[in-house]
Amino acid sequence: MGIALSVNLNKIALIRNSREGNYPDLIEHARACVNHGANGITVHPRPDQRHVRPGDVLQLAELLKPLPEIEFNVEGNPFAAQRGDYPGLTSLAEATLPDQCTLVPDTDHQLTSDHGFDLTQTADKLLPVIEKLKSLKIRVSLFMDPIPEQIELAKQLGADRIELYTGPYAAAWNSSDPKTLENLYQQHRQAALLASELGLGVNAGHDLNLDNLPRFSTIPGLKEVSIGHALIVDAITLGLAEAVKAYKAILEATTRIQKTR
Repeated sequence: MGIALSVNLNKIALIRNSREGNYPDLIEHARACVNHGANGITVHPRPDQRHVRPGDVLQLAELLKPLPEIEFNVEGNPFAAQRGDYPGLTSLAEATLPDQCTLVPDTDHQLTSDHGFDLTQTADKLLPVIEKLKSLKIRVSLFMDPIPEQIELAKQLGADRIELYTGPYAAAWNSSDPKTLENLYQQHRQAALLASELGLGVNAGHDLNLDNLPRFSTIPGLKEVSIGHALIVDAITLGLAEAVKAYKAILEATTRIQKTR
């Protein structure tokens, strides 16, 4: 299999939550993404429930249960406090048994994730979480910056994969500083090579889009990209089916090229 595309549905939920009712229907959009070629569905429930809610996670788990070829990835901060009917990430994972749980160090005041874990500070707290999830047969991925020492710690903690935080790479793509962009690409490339050498799978995500994904998808050992905001924005003009197909086409082209080398 080539590089998997997991579609993050948070923005669909955000639009729905701006009005009463269930429009747009998150579950039907997940079904459409799968029907049009997505390899997985990602959601990031938060205590403030500004987009995906706990009930959505339960419904998505039921939708995807009969589809073992489609990965269900639930991400979030395992240390975020319970609030209202938000039971906490670990409890949600235990109730839904997703294929993968991506642990992310975001906080309530952040609009979106903007850094990876500093495992020199959080390893002791993360270890029991990782062990719990793995006991449930859930693959564990840690959201990480491309820092070699941190990736080595991720391996020591027992993570199965890392998800490289690509925000700075995406920001540099739109700048007029090609040297910074190249340096960031090489940092991610070296981080991916190290992770693969250590036996860690490599995922990536954050602000990847149709412009910057072709280059980033050449990162060696890349198994999966999680894309939400840009894909949903593209769906406004292209339609959801064509947006999914456009991202898949990039990943499939990269896979074909790599196979010929």
